[in-house]
Amino acid sequence: MPVATSTYQQLLDLLAEHDADFELVDHEATGVTETVSALRGHPAAWAAKALMLVVKPDRRSRKYVLAVVPGDRRVDLDAVRRYYGARYVGVCETATAEQLAGSPSGTILPIAMHHDVELLADPAVLEQPQLYFNAARLDQSVRLATADWARIAQPALHPIAVAS
Repeated sequence: MPVATSTYQQLLDLLAEHDADFELVDHEATGVTETVSALRGHPAAWAAKALMLVVKPDRRSRKYVLAVVPGDRRVDLDAVRRYYGARYVGVCETATAEQLAGSPSGTILPIAMHHDVELLADPAVLEQPQLYFNAARLDQSVRLATADWARIAQPALHPIAVAS
């Protein structure tokens, strides 16, 4: 998929441009957080799980939000709804999520790569010294210093994670 390759290269360029402390990790192709965390050799809590959401503040408008939580938790849609004061929050349709993320489902970066996407992360993501996430492809991940992720991604922070 050419878009994923493009997003992959954009990610590498972004990390290099910001002089980030990162490493690429090759592994078996998978987009399941628990499985890929085991393959990479770290606790699931160190994974940055990203989910593309549609937020409808009212009947006429919508916005897209990339929600990021630790890999051992899930996104609390009601907490996201309250944060935005919205009437509805739900998971984006796969095609829309992939188009906005620039990569296939299971490889969505915890960095908003599209200008129409807002980034919202649970503060617990910042508790680990490093984050792991698929690098816009299923067979390679990034290990990134958490401080560099926060500096580069600049997420809004709000409690949006609940236990899986």
